[in-house]
Amino acid sequence: MQSLERSDRSVPLHRRSLLAECGGGLGLTALVDLLAADESSLSPPKPGLHHPAKVRRVIQLFMTGGASPMDLFDYKPELERLHGQMIGPKEKPEGFTAPAGAVMKSPFRFAQHGETGRWVSELFPHQAKVIDEPAFLMAMTGRTNVHGPASYLACTGFTLPGFPCFGAWVSYGLGSLSRNLPSFIVLPDPRGLPYNQKGNFSAGFLPSNHQGTIVDASVSPPIPDLQAEARFGFAQGAADKATFDALQQLNRRHAAQRESDSRFAARIAAAELAAAMQLSAPEAFDLTAESASMQQAYGMDRQETRDFGQRCLLARRLIERGTRFVQVWSGPQGAVNNWDNHGNIQTELPPMALSVDQPIAALLTDLKQRGLFEDTLLIWTTEFGRTPFAQGSLGRDHNSGTFVTWLAGAGIRKGTNFGRSDDLAWQTAEDRTWGYDLHATILHLMGIDHRQLTFRNSGIDRRLTDVHGRVIHEILTG
Repeated sequence: MQSLERSDRSVPLHRRSLLAECGGGLGLTALVDLLAADESSLSPPKPGLHHPAKVRRVIQLFMTGGASPMDLFDYKPELERLHGQMIGPKEKPEGFTAPAGAVMKSPFRFAQHGETGRWVSELFPHQAKVIDEPAFLMAMTGRTNVHGPASYLACTGFTLPGFPCFGAWVSYGLGSLSRNLPSFIVLPDPRGLPYNQKGNFSAGFLPSNHQGTIVDASVSPPIPDLQAEARFGFAQGAADKATFDALQQLNRRHAAQRESDSRFAARIAAAELAAAMQLSAPEAFDLTAESASMQQAYGMDRQETRDFGQRCLLARRLIERGTRFVQVWSGPQGAVNNWDNHGNIQTELPPMALSVDQPIAALLTDLKQRGLFEDTLLIWTTEFGRTPFAQGSLGRDHNSGTFVTWLAGAGIRKGTNFGRSDDLAWQTAEDRTWGYDLHATILHLMGIDHRQLTFRNSGIDRRLTDVHGRVIHEILTG
């Protein structure tokens, strides 16, 4: 085999022959070598890029499909009084799947909870017990009633594909907190990816090493091909180290000749991270290390809550170990098993609410009890709301006019309420909040001025909040 240090390139070196000589995979030898490297190679955490930060880590819980506000958090007695009346739009609005029907009251009981007396649906009994912790944005609004563009807007700040997502911007702006785990991890619903598929987790035009690392927590191992299989003895030990070193040299040589292409730098970084994760990932993803009582608190002992509870617990373990941004998704794209309740709100919404309620309350309580709320932010969100008018007789259609988001943890003035929808939860009424404002606020908490976090692309200084966004100081501690 030709030496990689050889300056004479008259004899070409092919990857196929290289791999045949060295074997494949990444081994512990390479890992030990990497862990012994100078710590200065780690992208240092920058807790105050533009100003002192209150948040270093974020967990985002995303309800795919459009969670119905008037059936969960936005109690509207007026819906009961007007139930059955045809007062909706006469023409089918853009993005609706059917003409607006009669006003439909919520089929679920509401009650006031906590010291704040916040109204909460009977579908969320566990969150009702911790309802004084979050701050609620009660008049969120969007630009589209279509799932794909609305999901892009919620994740990237734009309705079109090709733009970096929120987690990628955070990774780009602040770097990594750990050399052993990705900065941005996505835990999708095991039944499928959300609308837009991987587009919601994309780095867009940012360097590709900032894209979300997708982990299927429902399979074992959750990260495939991290270790070479035991039956491949040739891929172990010294051969593994030689392969890793050779591939890295090839990649670096290739990257040096194409400095404008970030994919090679990302490939090198991914290989180094994969080697480091050979020891860190199995421990981080081993939920058996948690006590039986902790697993039970997250609902892992029940079929209905096991999956989402497992991913919420995993999210807590990941941020403890240095992952900066974790997304936990509830529901895949499509017509079933998500929050897109067109057919029958009475039968479709309860199982979705049941699957997340206990795990969310457990996660919030766990983060608080462990002191993680000192620098961690928890967010509950969705891409839009539902109509107060029936679709058919028992369903609810898409509605970007108003929906609910809540935040809890570091820097958040718990128990606060900002904004109000109208009496039907059809449109916003006071203190309208856009996704741009939510992004600006979270970046502010992380020490970033959203107007200064930019990346030059096609002659434009792009940013997550586009040309919009204001920090919602009304829900912040200071």
